[in-house]
Amino acid sequence: MERKLITIVAMDVVGYSRMMERDEEQTLRQLNQIRGSVVEPSVGRHSGRTVKTMGDGALLEFSSVVSALQCAIEIQKDLAEKNTGSGGRTQLLYRIGIHLGDVIAEGEDIYGDGVNVAARLESLAQPGGIVLSKQVFDHIGGRVPAEFTPLGEQHVKNISRPIEAYSVDLSDRQTSPGAIRFGAFELDPDRFELRCNGTPVAVEPQVFDLVSYLVRNSERTVTKEEIFSRLWGERFVSDSALSSQIKMARKVLGDDGTAQHTIRTIHGRGFRFVAQLERPEEKPARNGMQVPEAMTYQMATMKPSVAILPFSNLNTEPSEDYLADGITEDITTALSKNRWLTVIARNSTFSFRNSADGIRVIGEKLGASYIVTGSVRKAGQRVRITVQLVDAGTENSVWSERFDRDLKDIFDLQDEITELVASRIESELGMTEQRKAERRPRKNLGAWDLYQLGVAEFYKFTPEANQRSQELLRQSLQLDPDFASAHSRLAYAIVLSMVYFDAAPDDERMDEALIAARRALELDDQDANSFFTIGRVYLARREYDLAIDALEHAVELNPYLAVTYCGLGDSLAYEGRLDEAIEQFEIAIRLSPHDPFRWAFYSYRSLAHLFRGEYEDAVSWARKSVQIPNAQYWAKAHLVAALGLLGETDQAARAIRELTKLKPEFSIDFAREHLFYLKKEDQIETYMDGLRKAGLREHS
Repeated sequence: MERKLITIVAMDVVGYSRMMERDEEQTLRQLNQIRGSVVEPSVGRHSGRTVKTMGDGALLEFSSVVSALQCAIEIQKDLAEKNTGSGGRTQLLYRIGIHLGDVIAEGEDIYGDGVNVAARLESLAQPGGIVLSKQVFDHIGGRVPAEFTPLGEQHVKNISRPIEAYSVDLSDRQTSPGAIRFGAFELDPDRFELRCNGTPVAVEPQVFDLVSYLVRNSERTVTKEEIFSRLWGERFVSDSALSSQIKMARKVLGDDGTAQHTIRTIHGRGFRFVAQLERPEEKPARNGMQVPEAMTYQMATMKPSVAILPFSNLNTEPSEDYLADGITEDITTALSKNRWLTVIARNSTFSFRNSADGIRVIGEKLGASYIVTGSVRKAGQRVRITVQLVDAGTENSVWSERFDRDLKDIFDLQDEITELVASRIESELGMTEQRKAERRPRKNLGAWDLYQLGVAEFYKFTPEANQRSQELLRQSLQLDPDFASAHSRLAYAIVLSMVYFDAAPDDERMDEALIAARRALELDDQDANSFFTIGRVYLARREYDLAIDALEHAVELNPYLAVTYCGLGDSLAYEGRLDEAIEQFEIAIRLSPHDPFRWAFYSYRSLAHLFRGEYEDAVSWARKSVQIPNAQYWAKAHLVAALGLLGETDQAARAIRELTKLKPEFSIDFAREHLFYLKKEDQIETYMDGLRKAGLREHS
């Protein structure tokens, strides 16, 4: 039992007894829905705690007077909005009382004079209103821009002394026609005002102008030079001054340099406002009405965000939290290397340690599309680590896995688990985003969805799908010319059209691929995927040293991206560095055993063994490759060559029949033409010799 000074919020439903008499089931359902969708999320956003609920009432506590009042205002305004669209349903209204006072805390409960005063203030409030004590009013000062009406001294039941009270004016401010909403914020250029949940936010004029300019130009990247010219005119301003303004703008909007969920830095170019916008005249339609095209574009260009919650330490010793926390931090850092993902900062996610909120609520509070949870349990020198990736919107599990390891070196263990988890989450999230894009209506898709549809077609590895992939990626770039990932993926699709499919490997296509790959790097020179792609372009252009340099740099930027190791291994194999190549393939397979490109991990490894004269290994890995549903016909060709060199003529004949079903025109001449990127003549001749010994014809 202890005494403490806190802000107490008491609230109850107006006319609850009459509502229950009229329709008990509907009233309870409505009350639970309001608690879950309005009250609890608001209390969480303002760092409060629900002490208890009593029938229609609730008792809350806050350490901050300002947070308590902001929460109460938000609840009443959100509820008023819901009641406006209630469609004739009985309206549910709260009365709220707020007091700053001394309470007795025992366990999770609080009681005493402070609680009683808050409850009596609640009884003074009008339906849908808020009444607060003088103690609260004095502490608020000007920190909450609301209007207050003095109610004078009030004599209330069971309180011996009179209470000086104030009511809060909740009348809506008129919104200017040009106001633009994004999340909880509303930017009102006509009034030079930024509001959060209807409450004006203190913001410096220069920062307000910067946010306004980025919002008005949200469909494109705004360069640093343009910002300097528009906001500072002829005055000389340093880059550090702009960085400071961007940092302040992000802070005001609840963003930061790591999350970048509202203002994104486009490296080497400038900045872009990426939060979903909603103008009053363009609210997303409901009940089957069409959503305006501009709005749909904004909704569909948001890259996914992921939050890694603190892993639970399932051991009894709190001193062992270090292992769970270390793994959480390392996974957060590792995932942030994926430039197509927004990763919520550690400080934000660790505030939800031991939170009782559900995944959906936590996702809403953090602005996260996906949530990663996990646990660590130690028994002697054995450690069990479980990890789960959950879609925050649906609360469906996307991926989960358990790792059992010996605890020899704590840092080696953390590195291994981080590597595996980060790689597999990246792969699973990519496939999940592609499936989501495929399920969305095809009308008015945005750049992000078009890109994901293009990637989904890319991974089908057929000539027709490759062509569709290129078309979708070009459409994405029409909407967003500064979309680095779309440029990069288009470059790779063009290369594969020549290597895997029927496009002639001519200079024009090679140049187009190189231009797209270079453009991706201009837009974001820290993206490992872009360096991977240009490495593959260089290989196709037979610029082998440049290919290896680019791929090694991609590994440095993101050591958790499995496909990069596969590309590097492939390039090393053609240089004759076969031992190094096989090591890279092993890393790729270990990191991402369910990767959509894993057939290539196996197939390229098969080729490396073939060049090393290890024909049984070549056959083994080729067979693993052809069993994967999206494997490309070259995997079957590698199996044919390996079986031919191994002398397995009967098996080779069956493999040839299967290959020619997939690619009727495949022949030795066809193979020689499409293996144009191989460097060493002896490797080419070894491969052709295998095809001949298998019984493949010379010409199509």
